[in-house]
Amino acid sequence: MDAKEIIAARVAQEFKDGDFVNLGIGLPTKAVDFMPEGISINLHSENGFAGVWDSATSETLDKDVVDAGGSNVVLREGGMFFDSVTSFEIIRGGHLDMTVLGALEVDENGNLANWKIPGKLLPGMGGAMDLVNGAKKVIVSMQHTARGNPKILKECTLPLTGKGVVDMIITEMAVFEFKDGKLFLTELSDDVSLEELKAVTPASYEVALTPT
Repeated sequence: MDAKEIIAARVAQEFKDGDFVNLGIGLPTKAVDFMPEGISINLHSENGFAGVWDSATSETLDKDVVDAGGSNVVLREGGMFFDSVTSFEIIRGGHLDMTVLGALEVDENGNLANWKIPGKLLPGMGGAMDLVNGAKKVIVSMQHTARGNPKILKECTLPLTGKGVVDMIITEMAVFEFKDGKLFLTELSDDVSLEELKAVTPASYEVALTPT
């Protein structure tokens, strides 16, 4: 598997049967391809629908049914549509069990920056600020570095999406968890050494690997 598949497969292990989950655009959405057997979750799209959906084909295309990432989809039986007010009441009301989203930077204090790239014109953070403060669990799924530059830092340098909101970081190299305000390394990929990880992870963290 490539790096993105490794990350997505590990994210899928966090799903529990019946969870209500919001998946961010890009890499997080790949997690549904690795759903554990016997596990069924409901998805939430902040632009106004919930349930389970598939990518649209030329035969099933409805241009009015677009997920939060701008892709045309088909909602399966049992799904439902609602307005933006209801969608954000779901988010802000604490009804989502989990949100999984990407990041540009995460720091050792659980701060998240995921929307502004210096020198690039972007429309904004979308629903991310609400999601990271409303969901019961916040998982960041991302590649460990960007063009060789670390993304898990001592302190974020970009504008924050949320302060102290991250519960877990999943990369192709490792899994980190925040507990009692501290960052812990809980899993390390088989082909990665502690020294290699430290070289690309400026953040301070404690090693708490589970014996295998």
